[in-house]
Amino acid sequence: MPLAVITGASRGLGLALARELAQRGWNLVVDARDGDELEGAMALLGASGKVIAIPGDIADRGHRDQMAEAARRVGRVDLLVNNASTLGASPLPTLDRYPTDTLEQVFRVNVIAPLAMIQVLLPDLMAAEGAIVNVTSDAAIEPYGGWGGYGSSKAALEQLTATLAVEQEALRVYTFDPGDMRTVMHQEAFPDEDISDRPEPEAVVPSLLRLIEERPPSGRYRSNELAPTIREVGS
Repeated sequence: MPLAVITGASRGLGLALARELAQRGWNLVVDARDGDELEGAMALLGASGKVIAIPGDIADRGHRDQMAEAARRVGRVDLLVNNASTLGASPLPTLDRYPTDTLEQVFRVNVIAPLAMIQVLLPDLMAAEGAIVNVTSDAAIEPYGGWGGYGSSKAALEQLTATLAVEQEALRVYTFDPGDMRTVMHQEAFPDEDISDRPEPEAVVPSLLRLIEERPPSGRYRSNELAPTIREVGS
């Protein structure tokens, strides 16, 4: 069975992807900061493969090492999805008022931790000719007022991903932009707004699955660009 390591899998896109991969027979190693929430989410997966759920902070080196060790005990690591991230200050402040200690934490979680997770699993992914998916945002490429902290961290993640793709030609290395979704993070960004018009994360999973299964050339992909066929993108 193929094995995926997914960070931030207790809710949102991470959970929706974990649920779909579990139903397809994948083995999973997943994490989230809230242990109780993670345990409850995993109990509902209905997995046919092995699922190891490890609560902890992806910004913590010991936790990342624990994730990698668990994955190696299960088998070959075919896929790493760096989905865990933090919004930062909420409500969203303009950059002139952005607390720099919070910004440092945003970069630790959204940039440093994904790279560190890649570094610790890179030999395993190379051996499997695997794939890396770093979940990004349109705030990485569009200047939205209030999104400077989160957006700049995702822009850094995108540059990191693009460079890694050049350096590691044997791997498939992607940034995936799911677009707006009805998630807790999105609600935190707009605490006083009704976001029920946004699509559920489950609606995005088919596009992400196509990326994972068909393995087009490394690059940046938006969810709405992946239909009807990814082969046209890479041709």
